[in-house]
Amino acid sequence: MRAHGPATAPPWEIVLPEESATEDLGRFLAELLQPGDLVALSGGLGGGKTTLARALIRELTGEPDLDVPSPTFTLVQPYEGLRGRAIVHADLYRLRGPDELVELGFDEMTEEAITLVEWPERLPPREGPVLSVDLSLRREFGEGSRFASIDGSGGMRARLDRARALRGLLVRAGWDEAEREPMQGDASTRAYERLRKTDGTTAILVISPPRADGPPVRDGKPYSAIVRLAESVHAFVAVDRGLRALGFSAPRIYGEDLASGLLILEDLGTEPVVDASGPRPERYAEAVRVLAKLHAMELPNALPVADGIEHVLPAYDAEALLFEAELLPEWYAPAIRGVTLSPAARDDFLALWAEALRGAIPERPTWTLRDYHSPNLIWLPERDGLERVGLIDFQDAVLGHPAYDVASLLQDARVDASAEFELRLLGLYVRERRAREPDFDMQGFARAYALLAAQRATKILGIFARLDRRDGKPGYLAHLPRIEGYLARNLAHPALARLRLWHEEYLPDLAALVARPEA
Repeated sequence: MRAHGPATAPPWEIVLPEESATEDLGRFLAELLQPGDLVALSGGLGGGKTTLARALIRELTGEPDLDVPSPTFTLVQPYEGLRGRAIVHADLYRLRGPDELVELGFDEMTEEAITLVEWPERLPPREGPVLSVDLSLRREFGEGSRFASIDGSGGMRARLDRARALRGLLVRAGWDEAEREPMQGDASTRAYERLRKTDGTTAILVISPPRADGPPVRDGKPYSAIVRLAESVHAFVAVDRGLRALGFSAPRIYGEDLASGLLILEDLGTEPVVDASGPRPERYAEAVRVLAKLHAMELPNALPVADGIEHVLPAYDAEALLFEAELLPEWYAPAIRGVTLSPAARDDFLALWAEALRGAIPERPTWTLRDYHSPNLIWLPERDGLERVGLIDFQDAVLGHPAYDVASLLQDARVDASAEFELRLLGLYVRERRAREPDFDMQGFARAYALLAAQRATKILGIFARLDRRDGKPGYLAHLPRIEGYLARNLAHPALARLRLWHEEYLPDLAALVARPEA
């Protein structure tokens, strides 16, 4: 059951000078295990397999004093772990043959379990992730010392390497003794944890491995490349430091492992800019002022990440905007409205959007943070002025039109905001820009705002439909009526008249909302 495959990195080898070190290793390995994983524990008698298995099981069950006997005679011993996860501990030393495993129902028992197997060489070949741990006594390192060689297959090696990198980062940054509390994530593949020290100090752990290219979807490029999504945490680090240098409240970076996609960030807290009634006007006003200040600045298009490493912000250009708009006919129309559009209808849709987006090309592109809306804004009452607005999500920042982030804030997919409220804050933005730039083009901005707000609503309708149908995340559908209302509101603008006619012809139920934009 040792891991095989292309020759890459050698196994991780570690000396365990005493039994407590073996137990520490077990607790560490438990962090990376998931249902369906197999832990293959190899080595001779007295090598420490049962000690390691016991530490693993106690950590997985959350019971540090749990009695974990060796299943030498029963062959298999099940446990119930944290969050209802099944754990199976097997010792196959006395296994008489594969038929005995069949009689025990071993395959069914372990299919969705975390399975620890001593003497795994007696187990038939098995698919899926395998963590291989070979233990042996090594008295040359001291009486009672053991030597562990650890490897993985089926995706396990990447998890192991990431766990090692994470442990190293926590130690270097001084957070290795902190408790780790999983946090609710977003619609991406990133994961977040709150680190909490015994004195109550907290930080945020970001786990964001480099993005693997998906399948090519157009001109040999994956979706992420076309719509300019960040491939690594380099983008976040660069923009974070750029924002902080300009006096904005982005989180301090306490520790980083750029290659592994790991960051330890300042915890800006959880105080929102909304309440149960919706946007808090004074907090939204400050968030608008933050954008007005940022957009009035001369900003570089490249930012330092580390010594010798620079991040160039990509252009949020017509190709990216148009490809995102395509998500509506591809996902929303058939999945939500039950409409399968003809190729001619789709071509018309794209041609109309390509024409409309010419009105959203900025004369002077600015940093577009891209997810500038309520879930990603933290209110910091102990700070002064614009620094009271904490910014936490900008890893996909691009160079684009200033109207995009204003629309992202004022037409929040998760928060109801009336047209009157939106118009009042748009007026505030214009006044703030004019105070800094007397020749600010208000009419051009208003036109671009309508276009980009409509594009954003169009994109989000497609994304949320895709999250439901493709990714099994139906919770986002609850926001569709709000976004449909935003789109209808935007389609009422004269610059989108021809697109409004397209919706009336092909998606009449959606287009009907134009007559009642607050629906």
